[in-house]
Amino acid sequence: MKPTGENEMGLRKVMDLTRMIGIVVLLLHFYFSCYGAFKDWHLTHAIGDRLLQNLARTGLFDNFHKSKLITLGFVALSWLGIPGKKDEKFNYRLALAYLLTGLLLYFISALALNLQMQITTIAAAYIVITSTGFILFITGGALLTRILKLKLSGDVFNKQNETFPQEERLIENEYSVNLPTRYRLKNKIRSGWINLINGFRGTLIMGLPGSGKTLFLVENIIKQQIKKGYTMFVYDYKYPDLTTIVYNYWLQYKDHYPVTPEFYILNFDTPVHRCNPLMVDSLDDITDAAESARTILLGLNPAWIEKQGDFWVESPISFLTAVIWYLRKHDQGKYCTLPHVIELLQQPYDKLFSLLRTEPEVEALVNPFVKAYLSDAAPQLEGQMAGVTISLGKLSSPKLYYVLSGNDFNLDIGNPMQPKIVCAANNPRKAHIYGSVISLYLTVLQRLANKPGNQKSSLVLEEFSSIFFNGIDKFLAVCRSYMVAITMIIQDASQLKLHYGKEQAEVILNMVGNIISGQVTGDSAKALSDRFGKIMQDRESVAINSSDTSITRSKQLDFAIPQSTIAALSSGEVVGMVADNPDQRIELKMFHAEFVQDLDLVKQERLAFKQVPKSKTDQQKIMANYLLIKREIKDIVENEIERMVNDPELAGMIISK
Repeated sequence: MKPTGENEMGLRKVMDLTRMIGIVVLLLHFYFSCYGAFKDWHLTHAIGDRLLQNLARTGLFDNFHKSKLITLGFVALSWLGIPGKKDEKFNYRLALAYLLTGLLLYFISALALNLQMQITTIAAAYIVITSTGFILFITGGALLTRILKLKLSGDVFNKQNETFPQEERLIENEYSVNLPTRYRLKNKIRSGWINLINGFRGTLIMGLPGSGKTLFLVENIIKQQIKKGYTMFVYDYKYPDLTTIVYNYWLQYKDHYPVTPEFYILNFDTPVHRCNPLMVDSLDDITDAAESARTILLGLNPAWIEKQGDFWVESPISFLTAVIWYLRKHDQGKYCTLPHVIELLQQPYDKLFSLLRTEPEVEALVNPFVKAYLSDAAPQLEGQMAGVTISLGKLSSPKLYYVLSGNDFNLDIGNPMQPKIVCAANNPRKAHIYGSVISLYLTVLQRLANKPGNQKSSLVLEEFSSIFFNGIDKFLAVCRSYMVAITMIIQDASQLKLHYGKEQAEVILNMVGNIISGQVTGDSAKALSDRFGKIMQDRESVAINSSDTSITRSKQLDFAIPQSTIAALSSGEVVGMVADNPDQRIELKMFHAEFVQDLDLVKQERLAFKQVPKSKTDQQKIMANYLLIKREIKDIVENEIERMVNDPELAGMIISK
C-alpha cells in the first residue's frame, strides 16, 4: 500500500524525536561530566540536581562513554527513517570523511578533561570538541543517506542491458558448420558457438567491405563443408581468392569423399576448363530452353527484372527460346551451345525465320516475328530483335566462345558417381558480362541438382547481387529435399533490391533460415534489428526536484540488438540467427558475438597454399574455335536453306521479300 502524506509526516516526527532524545542525553552527559564548571557558570539548579541524581541511579553515567554511545545510537536510528533529499553530487568519500572525523573528535575530546587548566576552560574545551565531533558525525550520516547510488552514466551505450544468453553448446551433425565465438553476458565474457546445423535452409551473409566476411565466415564454411564431403559450386567474384582456398582444402581433404571429386575452374579471362551450359542433357523440353533464355537476358539486362511480363521484355525472351530449342533439335543438339546461338542470331532475318519455322515446337514463338517482318513493321521488329541481338552481342568473345562451347564436364556436381567441385571466376571489371553467363550456369545447375539420390552439395555465391539466380526463391524452398546448401554473400540488402527488384529481394531475405551479418547500416541494420526482436531489459531513472529525489526501477521490452549497434560492429564481430532441426532444437538461436580465430595460424596456413591450376590453352586454339563456330553456323544456314529449296513441303516456308 502506498504511504500517505500523513504517514510520512508522522514518521518524520518520530525520527526528529529520536534525534532529539540523543541530543538531550548528550546534554545530560555534559552536565554530569562538567558539573563543576556549570556550577561556576551558575547554570545549576536544585531541581536539575535531583533529576540528575535519579538518572544516575539508572546507570546512565556508570561509564564515561556509555551516555555518549547511547547518543550515537539514537542519532543512527534517526537515519533509518525518512532520509534527506538525494543528490548525485554526494559520494561515499565525503560522507566517510565527515563520519570518521566526527567520531575521532567525539571520543578524543575526553583527553581535554586531563588538561591542567581552570575547570571552566577544560569544560568549555571538552564541550566544544565533543559538540563539533557530534555535528560532523550527524552531517556525515545525513550525507550517507543522501548519496545517489544509481550511476546513470556508467553504461553510456546500454551495452550491458543489450546482452542476452547465447548458445554455448557445440551442436554437430554430418552437415553442420560450427564457428567458435565469444560474447558478453552482463559483465562477463563467455564462450559460445554459432551452429549452422541446417545449411539446406539457406544462409545469407551480409557485411560491408572489411567486416571479415571472407576471413571469418566464408573460408571456414568452405573448409568444413569440404572436410565433410560436400560437392561444391563456388562463384569467385574476385578470382582467384576463393578458388585458391577451395583448391587447397580440396587437396587436403579429398580423401574424405567416397568417390574423389574432380576439380574444375571456369575462367573466361584465361580458360582452364570448358563447360557448355546448353548441353543436351540439361534441356529436356522447351520450358528448359525458355528458362535458360530468361536467365541470360535478365542477367545481361538487370533493368528487365522488374519489367517481366512486359511486351518488350517477353518478346526477346520468346525469340531466344526459339533459337535455343531449334539448335537443341537440330542434328541431335550437336551445335546447341550459347556461342552457336549468338552466331545464329546474327544471320539475316529471312534466312533465320525460314530455318526456325521448320521446327514445329517453336513455330508458335516465331510466327509473330515473321508476321511483323512480312508486314513491314520494321520499327517493332527491330525493337524486339535488338533486345536479343544487342544483349547477346556483348558475349561475342573468342575466350567466352571457347569456354562455353566445350564439354569437359557437366554441371551435375552432386552425382555420387562423378562428384565435382567447380569454381566459376569473375572479373570485377567485366562483372556484368561474366555474371550473366555464370547466372546461366546456376540455372542449369539447379535444374540438375533437383534429383533424388544426389550427394550433398553446396553453392557458395560471393557478391550474390552481381548475378541473376533465376528462380532462387523456388530453389530455396526445395533445397532441403535435395541436400543443397546455399550460402549467399552480399554487402548490403540494398544491393539485392537494386539488382533483383524490391519484391524479389524481400522474398530472398525472408526465406533464408540462417542469417549472419557484420557491420551494415541504414535500412539493412533496421530490418535486422526488427528481425531479432526485443528482450526484457532493466530500466532505472532518477527524478530530482527541489524537495525530493526519487529512483524508479522497471523492466521493459527493447530491441535486443539495436540498429545503432549493428552499424557499429567491428571486423570479426557479427549478429544473426540460425535455424535448427526437429531432432536438434536450438532454443538460443540469436547471437551477437565475436569470432575466435587464430589469425597467425591462418596466415601460416595461407603461406603454404598452392597456386590454382593454370591455363594450358594457347590463343591460337581459342581463335580457331571462335572461327570454327562462325563457319559451322554459316554451313548450317546454307545447308538448311538448300534442303528447304529442294523439299517441296518445306519450300513454302522459305521467307522472301
